[in-house]
Amino acid sequence: MSGASARPADIDAHELQARLARPEKPFILDVRETYEYAEAHIAGSVLIPLGALQARMAELPRDRDIVCVCRSGNRSGVAARMLASDGFSVANLGGGMIGWMHAGLPVKRGAR
Repeated sequence: MSGASARPADIDAHELQARLARPEKPFILDVRETYEYAEAHIAGSVLIPLGALQARMAELPRDRDIVCVCRSGNRSGVAARMLASDGFSVANLGGGMIGWMHAGLPVKRGAR
């Protein structure tokens, strides 16, 4: 993961899956809209739409790695750069939920 001095790294779906299997799991931040999250999301992820992220950054943990997720990796890349510039340890899920689902990894459906 990267801090404020570097551009956040992109990780792929399999790397994120491996990190989620570790005892020190990353915090998964989904920055899509509510309807997108309800369609399919990574179990345990927290939804904060990109438009609300600046106002809600205090809700994010500073003592854990964060992985930002969106549909394709674009919005989450914006979120990751925003968080990195504020000193968070953060990475971006390259390929987003599209990549996650194409890799055949599990998704959860519904608002929670």
